[in-house]
Amino acid sequence: MTGEAAAFVPGHVTGFFSVHQAGTPAKTGSRGAGVTLTDGVTVRVAPADERTVTLNGTETAVPAVEHVLEALDVTASVAASTDLPVGAGFGVSGGMALGAALAANGAFGGDRSENELVRLAHEGEVTAGTGLGDVVAQARGGVPIRLDPGAPPHGQLDGVPATGRIEYVSLGELSTADVLAGSTARLSTAGVQALDALRERPTIEEFVRRSRRFAQRADLLTPEVEGIVTDVVEAGGEASMAMLGHTVFALGRGLSDAGYDATATRVHDAGASLTEE
Repeated sequence: MTGEAAAFVPGHVTGFFSVHQAGTPAKTGSRGAGVTLTDGVTVRVAPADERTVTLNGTETAVPAVEHVLEALDVTASVAASTDLPVGAGFGVSGGMALGAALAANGAFGGDRSENELVRLAHEGEVTAGTGLGDVVAQARGGVPIRLDPGAPPHGQLDGVPATGRIEYVSLGELSTADVLAGSTARLSTAGVQALDALRERPTIEEFVRRSRRFAQRADLLTPEVEGIVTDVVEAGGEASMAMLGHTVFALGRGLSDAGYDATATRVHDAGASLTEE
């Protein structure tokens, strides 16, 4: 039995991370922490004569999605839609891969478990060089802490028990693949330090503070992003840079109170799932 199916995947902003390469894509990944957002990616999958992938109505190439379809051995149309900025640190490619896995399994009457589908999407992201930890975080929801790298059954996650309003301002794209292709030793050292500190004090405020320190220590802040983050902190808020994108995210009304025209969203309290649509 086959038909159309849809899935929703929350957006994900990584605050800090460390890179951990392993012998397989399933074991490769990152440790770190982030926050999932109610702004996300909706993915619809339907059987088709040829494989096509569109994002907001425009045909596009997303290698991680192609990997998922190939692994599931299905020929389908994949239509993704999102209000999130693309290539700006919101996990859109990971969301498309995970959404495609969940929806394709539903559309084609598959018998894969959630963990298997998460693994396929994670492997696609790692193989494509477009992400190391978004998929597992988006599958969990909330404010996930990635304790051990990799997809199920290898990775281990915890979380900060928090919810609330999140604001963001995006200034444009930043290539995840380019950053991950270079030396990651410095940022990984900073990421481990940030993770250790957050585990000692797992609050959402501490998560943002440690994210900001990570961005500084890893030398990833652009002048524009640094200026906005400084304005928020001086106004009494908490803000940092999205990894990896020219994007600033802040708690509560931090960006608005600092005088910026920010987009408001919230922590998404649950992980990715199939939808009724």
